[in-house]
Amino acid sequence: MLFDTHVHLNADQFEDDVEEVITRARDVGVENMVVVGFDEKTIKIAMALVEKHDFLYAAVGWHPVDAIDLTEEYLTWIEKLADHPKVVAIGETGLDYHWDKSPKDVQKEAFRKQIHLAKRVKLPIIIHDREAHQDIVDILKEENAEDVGGIMHCFGGSVEIAQQCLKMNFHISFGGPVTFKNAKRPKEVAKEVPINRLLIETDAPFLAPHPYRGKRNEPSYVKLIAEQIAELREVRYEEIAKETTANAKRLFGIS
Repeated sequence: MLFDTHVHLNADQFEDDVEEVITRARDVGVENMVVVGFDEKTIKIAMALVEKHDFLYAAVGWHPVDAIDLTEEYLTWIEKLADHPKVVAIGETGLDYHWDKSPKDVQKEAFRKQIHLAKRVKLPIIIHDREAHQDIVDILKEENAEDVGGIMHCFGGSVEIAQQCLKMNFHISFGGPVTFKNAKRPKEVAKEVPINRLLIETDAPFLAPHPYRGKRNEPSYVKLIAEQIAELREVRYEEIAKETTANAKRLFGIS
């Protein structure tokens, strides 16, 4: 069985065929998925999906690109949603220095507030990190985020950054880029992460793995990521599937 720890079934790209996409994922052995909401619209759709399907779970948070739109009212709403039995994480939150919609200081404040929220509700945090590795690590340390831990989602940092995150009780999750032929760094890290801290994800509809790179990603493709990591670590595919699923269930408190 497989566990896609980060998927956006709530994205516009799945509006017309989300049920078929879910069926294809189940057909290849995807046992569970976490649907990640990152603004008002996507959180509402995520909650509707997890109410409908018992094997889906939700993460609720506010994306750093849109940090400038995060209000205290939204934070209060997210905190209330965290009481829902199908909500298993806070996020995705973090820092994104690629886009310039939200200034860095605004992103950092929103990130810190969501770490505080996660600690209050005692849920793990899903971290979005784009071109902000050291600032992410520094804030996680300053805010004692290891109290709840979480996931470095679609990890793109170095082995050294991964080691710092592991020391703070975070798991390292790999998506489509680990399958790209020129993706040297994710492949290096995927070989080094302890098996009990390894997770897999698609981030669908984004970042489709090889050979679908550039096309719409789907949660069924998480199998390709598990196969690639098994090849890199020179173990059986079944071991990666089993261990990453067990890791995800333990982190999210799913029996």
